Amino acid sequence: MTSSPSRSTSRVAALLGLALLASGFAAVTPARADNPIVQHVYTADPAPLVHNGRVYLYTGHDEDGSTYFTMKDWRVWSSADMVNWTDHGSPMSVGTFSWASKDAWAGQAVERNGRFYWYVPVVNRATGRMAIGVGVADSPTGPFRDAIGRPLVENGEIDPTVMIDDDGQAYLYWGNPNLWYVKLNSDMVSYSGSATKIPLTTAGFGTRTGDPNRPTLYEEGPWVYRRNGVYYNVFAARCCSEFIAYSTAPSPTGPWTYRGTVMPTQGSSFTNHAGIVDYKGSSYFFYHNGALPGGGGYTRSVAVERFTYGADGSIPTMSMTTAGPPPADTLDPYARQEAETMAWGSGIETEVSSEGGMNVGYVDNGDHLKVRNVAFGAGAASFSARVSSTVSGAAVEVRTDGPNGTVVGRCTVPNTGGWQAWTTVSCPVSGLSGTRDLYLRFSGGSGYLLNVNWWQFTRTT
Repeated sequence: MTSSPSRSTSRVAALLGLALLASGFAAVTPARADNPIVQHVYTADPAPLVHNGRVYLYTGHDEDGSTYFTMKDWRVWSSADMVNWTDHGSPMSVGTFSWASKDAWAGQAVERNGRFYWYVPVVNRATGRMAIGVGVADSPTGPFRDAIGRPLVENGEIDPTVMIDDDGQAYLYWGNPNLWYVKLNSDMVSYSGSATKIPLTTAGFGTRTGDPNRPTLYEEGPWVYRRNGVYYNVFAARCCSEFIAYSTAPSPTGPWTYRGTVMPTQGSSFTNHAGIVDYKGSSYFFYHNGALPGGGGYTRSVAVERFTYGADGSIPTMSMTTAGPPPADTLDPYARQEAETMAWGSGIETEVSSEGGMNVGYVDNGDHLKVRNVAFGAGAASFSARVSSTVSGAAVEVRTDGPNGTVVGRCTVPNTGGWQAWTTVSCPVSGLSGTRDLYLRFSGGSGYLLNVNWWQFTRTT
């Protein structure tokens, strides 16, 4: 928490002490439900990118209480294990583009020659139409700046996706109701030729009935990539409610052949949006739903599933789950870990920290964090946390077996004199060995208790 005592007008995570109830989802215990992967803000339109051993996830951000696609900025998250996700905040917004007026909708980021290019649709103030802008950064987490100071391409359509082929040629695809592409130049911020419309045939994109203006299933949200010499286009199909379907082609420009359903219509969001990557030997399918409390078609949340391609390269049909994928790796508690790295957060929020990055804040009594698959090895001796507070009597409780499980350590947090006045507290722990889930539960009186920037354990000697 910053020096201001106010918090956002509504909190997604504050409701997560209740059972998670949503259309298409069974009631679950929040501490054991790791989909959606972010719980303290609404997220949408996932676009994963693998870079230097981590998955970076670029998402939209639905505003609390939205009754339309009210989106003002984009968010970035990352993970090394597919279950614990680090909140990197918002490195790009509509305001990044001086020529844009609103609508931070679905985009995708790619890396080339050490720079990161984020292609996004926003409304061009001058024309009132949707246009594709390009943000550029020297880091996958930004900050991003406007790469060219104007739209890269504009025809009123949305949802850009970018694929860099094995020969180095990059392609930008986008469109609703049509499907377009251009060949990007090597600078990634200009293109050769003109925009080309991909023929939307029923052989290529399936048959839609009941709408003579749209004879195929293609709706929006293309995600194009190459695997084993085959080009995949995974897209949102047949609004509304949408499902996820896919087509394949022998070249990046077609001809496309419809292959079937990836994820049927499910959940309480009438849209869906796909992203697929391979990471640490497995394949992952990202999507969004409305599964958080208060969630729906305009307050969505990103989730992920692990899957295996068929021997023929086919993508299996998947369903939304609350469990999510198994861990792809362990987390090292003896290295400093950011507090905003978690599998599940109940009641918390994040904010920009004066010490860099983000911190966890707006913490009340009983709020907690869950960190999955923590490799304690032979055992931990002590726990340290970087904290701040303006009250006395707060504490960080280290627990196992759930947020109300056994207390194995308790660090008292003093009044540090300010919400960004940081100090490090330490306390002994016992009974932490092997690989297990970790719970940090916050306790104290009423009102906001503390902020946490990072934590770290020491080994038993």
